[in-house]
Amino acid sequence: MIRLSAFADEISPDLDEQLAMLKSEGISFLDLRGVERTNVLDLSDQQVARIKKQLAAQGIGVAAIASPLGKVPIDSSFDAHWQRFERAITLARIFETSFIRIFSFYPPSNSASTGASPQDWRAEMHRRLQAMTERAQEANITLLHENEKGIYGDTIARCVDLLQEGNSPYLQAAFDPANFIQCEQTPYPAAYEQLRPWLRYVHVKDARLDGSIVAAGEGVARWPELLQRLREDGYDGFFSLEPHLAAAGQYSGFSGPDLFRHASQALQNMLRAMGWDYA
Repeated sequence: MIRLSAFADEISPDLDEQLAMLKSEGISFLDLRGVERTNVLDLSDQQVARIKKQLAAQGIGVAAIASPLGKVPIDSSFDAHWQRFERAITLARIFETSFIRIFSFYPPSNSASTGASPQDWRAEMHRRLQAMTERAQEANITLLHENEKGIYGDTIARCVDLLQEGNSPYLQAAFDPANFIQCEQTPYPAAYEQLRPWLRYVHVKDARLDGSIVAAGEGVARWPELLQRLREDGYDGFFSLEPHLAAAGQYSGFSGPDLFRHASQALQNMLRAMGWDYA
């Protein structure tokens, strides 16, 4: 059965408010990205222990560690990045999830002046992802690559390239239709058809042709058809709400309680209309 999750920091920085909204919407999981305006990888051990206790008390599980790994220039220190990667693995174990969300690196920091193209740093991107994937396999963790604007894997072709090159069940795709629209790519059927072999996770948001973010079904992502196709193809994973309806920043987004509820109901209404049971 498919399950619903959410980037709960889209609701409020306060964890109690996040959990109250999730409960009211019948959502039993969250993608842990931030609490109290602190990124998940920067939470102290004391904060982590408190969050775990609060989640357990409310019966809310962690679907994925929604890390910002890979959202740095490709020429930044990989040793420093590796330390944060290890922290993500530790958190995945603590919160009992097998998924960590990652990205595939921004261009070199001097790319604006040098005119570097993705092909110029492709080899280094693959080297880094390969090392991360091998470590993930050791830890029995699946890395979910999100197709984010501005990174190597923002187009369909480059997503396919990095997933084919990675060639591992421990490096899979988090499918984000709205991000593809913002990169002038067609999420369905084009991106879906090509990324289907690696599709393990779905982010729920939509966009208009001008790139503005809207709730699922209100843009051009063809959500009803995408949902039907996912069902026909036997998708059995998470749908994670990441609405970005009030603000969308480089490392996070925000919707607020009312807009989050609107986004949640937009998805759930489509699922109910097609008779697709979910938990």
